[in-house]
Amino acid sequence: MITVEKIHELVAAKIAEGSNFIVDIVVKPGNNIYILIDNDNGVSIKDCVEMSRHVEFSLDREAEDFELHVSSPGLDRPLKTLRQYQKYIGKELSVTTKEGEKLSGTLLKATEAGIELETKSKEAVEGKKTKQLITRNTSLTFNQIKETKVVISF
Repeated sequence: MITVEKIHELVAAKIAEGSNFIVDIVVKPGNNIYILIDNDNGVSIKDCVEMSRHVEFSLDREAEDFELHVSSPGLDRPLKTLRQYQKYIGKELSVTTKEGEKLSGTLLKATEAGIELETKSKEAVEGKKTKQLITRNTSLTFNQIKETKVVISF
């Protein structure tokens, strides 16, 4: 059986040559291999083809047959790595915490400890008749985050 560790080793060797990074590697039953790679400047089709060829030529189809899928995570996929978070500093994110709270705001920073979001909401303020726009900085550890996605706006 092909293992995640074996694929990770192959992908890491290829990635060491450039600026791509690993987002996720999954090996499903039947040796269906899914590799997600990213880059601070975006992943090209050429990057995916090169990675696919590298992995394919490093494995022996005669010993074990497999199906290989290499792609970028896409904007609709949740963020998984610190490097992905760092790529989106200054961008709008939607965060769902493990407690079910939904936050939307601009990513200010991302470190090993977690992230900091700038959120804005209209709230009633004592002494004012209309709701005021309140800006808050919210810090979250990665243990508090269930899912984070990039907000796509046109």
